[in-house]
Amino acid sequence: MLKRCSFCKKGECIKPVKVEKKPGKAAAKIRIEADGSYVQITQDGEAQKLEKAKITLNDCLACSGCITSAESVLITQQSHEEFSKTLAFNKAAAPNEQKLVVVSVSPQSRASLAAKCKMSILETAKKLTAFLKSQGVHYVFDTTFSRNFSLLESQKEFVKRFRRQSEDKKALPMLASACPGWICYAEKTHGSFIIPYISTTKSPQQIMGSLIKGYFAEQQHLTPNKIYHVTVMPCYDKKLEASRPDFFNQEYQTRDVDCVITTGEVLKLLEQERVSLSDVDPAPLDTMFSSATEEELTGHSGGGSGGYLEHIYKYAAKELFGIEVDTIQYRPLKNKDFQEVTLEKDGVVLLHFALAYGFRNIQNLVQKLKRGKSPYHYIEVMACPSGCLNGGGQIKVEGESSKDWLQQVEKLYESLKTEVPEENRTVTALYDQWLGGTESEKTGKALHTEYHAVEKANAGFNIKW
Repeated sequence: MLKRCSFCKKGECIKPVKVEKKPGKAAAKIRIEADGSYVQITQDGEAQKLEKAKITLNDCLACSGCITSAESVLITQQSHEEFSKTLAFNKAAAPNEQKLVVVSVSPQSRASLAAKCKMSILETAKKLTAFLKSQGVHYVFDTTFSRNFSLLESQKEFVKRFRRQSEDKKALPMLASACPGWICYAEKTHGSFIIPYISTTKSPQQIMGSLIKGYFAEQQHLTPNKIYHVTVMPCYDKKLEASRPDFFNQEYQTRDVDCVITTGEVLKLLEQERVSLSDVDPAPLDTMFSSATEEELTGHSGGGSGGYLEHIYKYAAKELFGIEVDTIQYRPLKNKDFQEVTLEKDGVVLLHFALAYGFRNIQNLVQKLKRGKSPYHYIEVMACPSGCLNGGGQIKVEGESSKDWLQQVEKLYESLKTEVPEENRTVTALYDQWLGGTESEKTGKALHTEYHAVEKANAGFNIKW
């Protein structure tokens, strides 16, 4: 069940709740607590915690507030049921009609599965690889690899924007682009005002799509349409991201990512096949797109949403000011989902970065931008409170507080050895061999994208938190 709608043109709420209506009572106010929970405040001052409304994906899409009917058709084609049907069809097809099936798994999804199954990250990865291959998948990759490209491109893009800020008034602040929920909100609510600030770097999911349907297809001597590429993500909005026209290959009539299933849907797939992941015999990891080995996985420092702020901050400090930064000291502001970092020298602020998670903080951020009062150079923006590890598509457990559960997932996620993107030899080789250099036209097309302002169908009203 989907516990979080995206965005409705009748408002800006993405977290529907049930409000108990009592006859004869005046309208109640809703307050958001620090932990993201919702509390109804009656006219008498009585506080009552609200339960999240549970709706199906079809219910969400039927609203038509945040996406078009054409987009909804594309998204409903992406589910664990469709994935299973495609695998079955592929097995039964004639050899010349079969596709090569590739699954790319996000590190956030892997951590959620590991917590649910009470296994290590490596053990989970090996057993998930074995299960998927038993279903007809040919290769299983890790999107940590494609995130190397996303981090490197974001670093370079920020430095370029910083250097041209005197000529381009909308060069800064640069806003992160990896979260499709945030992008959907930005395009459809703030449009042409906000778009120039958003980083053009593709998300790890879509860079993996470029890799699989580009370089990998070439290595396999296949055209892109002969590969069926599936991603496992912590977020329902990744389905919408994969459906964007920008990521469709007109020549071969294929998408960079054909199907997105959430972490929770992987669990449903296991249940559908009556398989317990912990009972599956492990299989060797596919290491073509990895700096790790079959016995080791790597991650990135900087938190469960990809570490964009940390990597860009350290790179910019060195590249722009010749300052080596070893550790970053975050300063929480109103809540844990809004923190900032500053680089100072002789009392002068050189860099001022922030992270803003959840729509309460994002709305405040946008309003400051509109008033010309944002002091930041870069902002890591994520739609979900606590970031991607707490995504709407992640596994939820009954009988345990969401805070405790999230801490377990975070601990597993952070248990991996971290790598530095600049030191990944495979990434460096691909820049040269596949893309023709870091500044080539092919690099721009494969690793960057653009955004589009969407006209509002009706004015509606906006819910302000």
